[in-house]
Amino acid sequence: MKIVTWNINGIRTFGGGIKKALDSLGADIICVQETKVTRDLLDERTAIVDGYNSYFSFSRGRSGYSGVATYCKDSATPAAAEEGLTGLLTNHEGAVGCYGDQTEFCSEELRLLDNEGRAVITQHRIMCSENEQTITVINVYCPRADPEKPERKQFKLQFYKLLQSRAEAILKDGSHVIVLGDVNTSHRQIDHCDPSDNDEFGEDPGRKWLNAFLHSGAEEGEMKEQEPDEESAVTSSETIRTGKFVDTFRFFHPTRTGAFTCWSTLTGARQTNYGTRIDYVFADCLLAKEQFVAADIMPEVEGSDHCPVWGHLSCSLLPSSKPPPLCTRFLPEFAGRQQKLSRFLVKVDQKSTLSEQRDALPGSQEEGEKRENLNPSGAGNVSGKKRSLTSDSVVPKGKKTKTVKNSLTPKGSLLSFFKPKLTNAVPSTEAPVKHCEKTLRMDEVTSSQNSQKAFCHKQRNQYYQSQPVTNSVPEDTELVSDGSPQLCTSNTTEESHKQVATKPSTPHPTAGHPEAKKGASLVFWKSVFHGPPPPPSCKVHGEPCVLRTVKKEGPNVGKQFFVCARPQGHASNPEARCNFFAWVEKGK
Repeated sequence: MKIVTWNINGIRTFGGGIKKALDSLGADIICVQETKVTRDLLDERTAIVDGYNSYFSFSRGRSGYSGVATYCKDSATPAAAEEGLTGLLTNHEGAVGCYGDQTEFCSEELRLLDNEGRAVITQHRIMCSENEQTITVINVYCPRADPEKPERKQFKLQFYKLLQSRAEAILKDGSHVIVLGDVNTSHRQIDHCDPSDNDEFGEDPGRKWLNAFLHSGAEEGEMKEQEPDEESAVTSSETIRTGKFVDTFRFFHPTRTGAFTCWSTLTGARQTNYGTRIDYVFADCLLAKEQFVAADIMPEVEGSDHCPVWGHLSCSLLPSSKPPPLCTRFLPEFAGRQQKLSRFLVKVDQKSTLSEQRDALPGSQEEGEKRENLNPSGAGNVSGKKRSLTSDSVVPKGKKTKTVKNSLTPKGSLLSFFKPKLTNAVPSTEAPVKHCEKTLRMDEVTSSQNSQKAFCHKQRNQYYQSQPVTNSVPEDTELVSDGSPQLCTSNTTEESHKQVATKPSTPHPTAGHPEAKKGASLVFWKSVFHGPPPPPSCKVHGEPCVLRTVKKEGPNVGKQFFVCARPQGHASNPEARCNFFAWVEKGK
């Protein structure tokens, strides 16, 4: 029997084919953490893999967060399975049971501890020395103690306590127990690339819990030599010896250094093996001593900021004839069977249905545009000049809109939008008349515009009738083709047509020099967005540095600085990043 645990940092790590990835690990039971998938986003390709049966736990509070899954080969089908540690998420037969003493947790604490999708438990039958026994696999993704959120530190410790209570209760009931996954705490200094001060390192609450949870063996002689103080009564030598579980990697490799399972991707620390060992396979003492034959890490397997950890046992698995109800193939969305009629007789929110229909097209579109997009053949009924101005007959019932009086039938087609506009050509004698007809239609949109332009029309007619036709234009008369009909009806001579047609071609002072305007715009934006300053070279390697930005809340948040571009590593490693640091000066 082979078992593997791997924090995959997103189920999309298996983008090349989940079955291929599972087969490459060569294990009977594969436990993955940080799937970052909720039930509504779980697809059939991920949930149902040929040759495997899977069991998922989803985060119920945040999407794309946390989540664990256990994939079992069909030859290792469990007899029981359940989600979570508290039992609150179990509403079916085939649960593992044995929940331990939960009196120190209130109901709200228990609900929150199981709300983030951090545990899946499967129970299997095994054959050990011709004796059939039971082994329970607890797949966990323990919380991280965020320094910016003190409440998460307490949450992490509460999760540890609940995990220990459940594991020991199952062990007491007669089953072997394996606890594996991302525990988010490095146990000893040998498990950390750069441990802090010796005294402070052991004072971490997570390490204190590990000291109490794990049994003290030969590989933990250093821990036995430590003298407990009054504060850490939980880490006394007596408590350490009574731990009921064993770190299987250290059981076989008690002194191996540089055996890390997690590296920072931001600093490229994997290149220099500057990481921590926070992924474990814990087994009860008897199982580790009698059945485990090997355990190790797989740092050569990439695709995540963690690497897989495996354990090999001499016992063989006895598959169950049928997967337990938690199996994903029994979920209604994947079961392929007719659901209950009650699932279809659900009251539908009409408001939400209408909003979904409206979202089919951009919300900024008017009703006329929506109808045109939905029914292109009726586009000829929409004006080519003002598509948003439609007649009253096409306004939906019950919808309040502004009343637009328009006695003329709008004409136009989509092709009119793609015809080039002739600005410098001299039109024929009929062109101004047609132009006037079009502009008159546009002027009848509102009554205020009609009255105003009618007055202007009368005044200009009187003016032009009193003036002789000359080649010059009075200074107080602006002959610009802005769509006003007065110029078309006042003068019908050829000279006036030329003036109307050629006046718009006179370039505007700013529009006549597009290159100059573009150049001024570039100068302005370059003064605003001047780009990053040139990187300096670090003192040790003489290589260009990289620009970083402070994201941690504090007085320096948002400030930029330069550091060595090489990956992070130990100070004694010449290939690692040097200690060069320089703030970016303001204004550069």
